[in-house]
Amino acid sequence: MSGTSPAVLAAALGATGFFSLATALKHRSAGQTPDVRGSGRWSLGRFVLATMRHRLWLAGIGADVGGVVLQVTALHLGALAVVQPLMITALLFSLVLNHKVARTRVSKREVAGGVVLVAGLVGFLLVSGASSPRITGPAHAPDHRPTLVIGLAAVVLTTLCVVVARQLPRSGSAPLLGVAVGLTYACTAALIKACSDVALSVGLVSLLTSWQLYLLILAGATGLVLSQLAFQAGPLRASLPVTATVDPLVSIALGVLVYDEHLRPGSASVAGSVACLVALCLAAIYLGRISGVQEAPERLAVPTG
Repeated sequence: MSGTSPAVLAAALGATGFFSLATALKHRSAGQTPDVRGSGRWSLGRFVLATMRHRLWLAGIGADVGGVVLQVTALHLGALAVVQPLMITALLFSLVLNHKVARTRVSKREVAGGVVLVAGLVGFLLVSGASSPRITGPAHAPDHRPTLVIGLAAVVLTTLCVVVARQLPRSGSAPLLGVAVGLTYACTAALIKACSDVALSVGLVSLLTSWQLYLLILAGATGLVLSQLAFQAGPLRASLPVTATVDPLVSIALGVLVYDEHLRPGSASVAGSVACLVALCLAAIYLGRISGVQEAPERLAVPTG
């Protein structure tokens, strides 16, 4: 069952709402924790420990739990090429949430950007055939042969982004960390789907001994740390649009390469799909740049608790 059913839409959009709330809470907590760029070899360790004790971060984790439950449901019922692109609507949730907190109105430019984003998303799902992908392989046994190559490439690219980001000023490090977060989120979504397949096909006991579960835990923990580093490195507009575009693009590739989610063939369909994805990504970047993201004023003082 891998179409865009109302259940898939509801679960994916519900997960996006929870994740948007979690992002806002964790971003504010990042402004109230020790600067990871501080001197000392244990600065990262202090940052992680302070983050894990911070009340806003813990509240964000609570919202994440709700989001993950709905995301698991969506990925079980639907395809990666459908669910993860829907996650880009997190920008719209964040936009509304930010204006609600700031008690300001959504601007006409933001409405226009939102319309283009939704149009690009709907257009991609319809033109590419992602809304009803043709899965030629067994639903319970995806081809994991490309997994090692893709996983290794993701690890290398993520590590490279983090290493380079640490050498750059904040203005340049946040977007690179956003790329790393997007890569990690896409791999995490693929592993969630893999764990769901294992649990349903061979049982929960077998899942406990599967490599997919432990890679999922590792990827999830890595994503939590990287997202906090990205939030501390700069404003949300510097990292969130990048993450929101990298995640669905990589997820679509994973869906095709690992889960055999064949999209609609033909030059016209491919050209239309690419055009819609370009519009989607440009709208995401545009919204991220112009949205009135409310930065935590506590960032200037950086208290430790």
